[in-house]
Amino acid sequence: MSCGAVDVVPAVALFRSLADPARLAIVLRLAEGEARVVDLTRMLGLAQSTVSQHLACLRDCRLVDSRTEGRQSYYALTRPELIDVLRSAEVLLAETGAAVALCPAYGAPAPVEQAS
Repeated sequence: MSCGAVDVVPAVALFRSLADPARLAIVLRLAEGEARVVDLTRMLGLAQSTVSQHLACLRDCRLVDSRTEGRQSYYALTRPELIDVLRSAEVLLAETGAAVALCPAYGAPAPVEQAS
């Protein structure tokens, strides 16, 4: 798929890789420095296997990598530019207000009102 002469497939893949709340939380945590799976598991409250799957996805996208020290693997961001993208997104979200959150296709579902 392309938009004119620009191939949008890589950008779509990048944003899909960040679209999961757990993966985005992992990226934000790794922006602060390296972390082990156990650290991320505690932070997210998710099973170790789930965190490992999210890290594998981010690693496949070459957004994170790991280094081994003894029996521990430490994960880190490979591209610090990713933080610039996220900061730009924060600015955009601040400017659009609730519009993105209320988007019928991608926003949070509207709360269901309880009948009295």
